[in-house]
Amino acid sequence: MVYEDFVPGEVVEHRPGRTITMSDNTWSSLLCLNQHPLHIDAVYAEQTAFKRILVSSLVTFGIVNGMTVSSISAKCIANLGWDKVRMTAPVFVGDTLYATTRILTKRESAKRPGEGIVTVHTTGLNQDGVSVIEFERTILVPRQEADR
Repeated sequence: MVYEDFVPGEVVEHRPGRTITMSDNTWSSLLCLNQHPLHIDAVYAEQTAFKRILVSSLVTFGIVNGMTVSSISAKCIANLGWDKVRMTAPVFVGDTLYATTRILTKRESAKRPGEGIVTVHTTGLNQDGVSVIEFERTILVPRQEADR
């Protein structure tokens, strides 16, 4: 999307969903050096309040954010930041995640002619429609005339 395509208040659904596997969780947890046993040790996890392995929040964040790329930021020039990241419910191996994004604001860049700044709010939902993550993201995108 280019700057002119973003309409504040509009909601975009990101499909298809993505089912989380144990490999996703283990590899991503270890890649990020998150060796907390709750994410990689089934025996340990069984002794916690969750009673099973909990998917790392970095895995959840990465997958939900990634789901938005093709429909929100494929033409993005730069990610300017993520704010208000909240893990709102646990995610477990076997859960399927979906996402929606609401366009919050947009403005022309004061420093970069031909570009605009857009802020969105993304919600990740599990297969039961329960919100598992929410965050705001600000991106720098080209203006339509700069995209030609």
